[in-house]
Amino acid sequence: MLKLDEKPLLLIGNPDNRRTAGLQEARKRMGMKPAAVLAYEKLLQTWRHGGSLAELVPSISPSLLIRLDAPGEHWEVERGLLHLGAVDYEGFGGIVLSNPSTSFESSNLSVPNDLISSMNQATRESFSAEAALTLEQQWGRIYAPAQWFRGWKACLDRIAREAREVWPDVQFWNDPDEIGMMFDKRQCQLHLTRHGISVPPILPSSEPIQCWEQLRAAMDASRMHRVFVKLACGSAASGVVAYQVNPRTGAEIAVTTVGMETTQGRTLFYNEGKLQRYTHLEEIRTLLDWLCAEGAQIERWMPKATLNQRAYDIRQLVAAGQAGHAVMRLSHTPITNLHLRNERMLPAEAGLPEPHMSIIQRAAQDTMLTFPNSWSAGIDVMLTSGMEPRAYVLDVNPFGDLLYRVKHQELTPYEWEMKLLRKEPVRHA
Repeated sequence: MLKLDEKPLLLIGNPDNRRTAGLQEARKRMGMKPAAVLAYEKLLQTWRHGGSLAELVPSISPSLLIRLDAPGEHWEVERGLLHLGAVDYEGFGGIVLSNPSTSFESSNLSVPNDLISSMNQATRESFSAEAALTLEQQWGRIYAPAQWFRGWKACLDRIAREAREVWPDVQFWNDPDEIGMMFDKRQCQLHLTRHGISVPPILPSSEPIQCWEQLRAAMDASRMHRVFVKLACGSAASGVVAYQVNPRTGAEIAVTTVGMETTQGRTLFYNEGKLQRYTHLEEIRTLLDWLCAEGAQIERWMPKATLNQRAYDIRQLVAAGQAGHAVMRLSHTPITNLHLRNERMLPAEAGLPEPHMSIIQRAAQDTMLTFPNSWSAGIDVMLTSGMEPRAYVLDVNPFGDLLYRVKHQELTPYEWEMKLLRKEPVRHA
């Protein structure tokens, strides 16, 4: 049986990105050949000019391993994916929509262009294919998330199709279809539920939730007064809102990473470096109307276990079925992401009991088993409070191996993964 390291590695990512640099440095330290690197920017440009993946990667063995890395932190790639996701883009056979009206059944639907353009016009942002390529970057702004995700899904689908046409024995580090599923929080959580993985309960609703009014009605009907509303395709806490309603007074509070700015009668939405707290109804309604229209995962706000009066969850890296590096994220707020100036700590430093850590590792490993064609991911896991805590999986990040200042078996995350590549045979279904 072939081992992954016996295959040349093609990395599709952003060449100047810290992820690419970290992986290449790890391969150098482990005595391995550098990965061939193909830039998303170059690939998207080639597609726009009628080319294909094959012409960009000549003279590579048919036994090829492809690692798709995160497309973020690159403005030209951002614009290229918005272009690819535009409903008037003619270069891709069908638009795949992450549809907020699917009631958590399937978010991969082929939808006619005229229907897409008519859905939620008041609050869903969109750009034409031509306009997407001329957008000027406004730092931190969140541009048309549903359209971006359509473009990202189309990108994943096309890479998979073209690679398999050219390299019959190609293997993917993480399967493109499964990457797309991990990215869509609604589809991912439904998938995990079907496989018996504990996830926070979804807010029940008799109709698709596409605005604040429908959200409030569903919360009142189910008596679920504290929820997380998450942008379905967001990452790094982008578009996450901890929302609660006082059932007695009706007062509302929304804590979020999203900032808002209204100019010329139009509201723009931004990722902020610190949490915002909204209490005015009109602000909350504007925020949640936008989130629900773009596509949101709405789930019960689960109380997390605490350490020294700070809530925490854990990012657990799993590769080749093994639980490796883990980072505890602690916060005085409901949102624990580290870029929000929350504290990071190793579980051993925090004195997390070994039985608790075992529960987290088992939940993360069981989660990866539900993605049989993917090799590694960062799994975000929370524990409930109490003497007998229970683990709930919050998120699955297919690019979750960028972890700083943490080692496992005296190796960095990328070094550990390279070591495993040498040992673990292909286990893809």
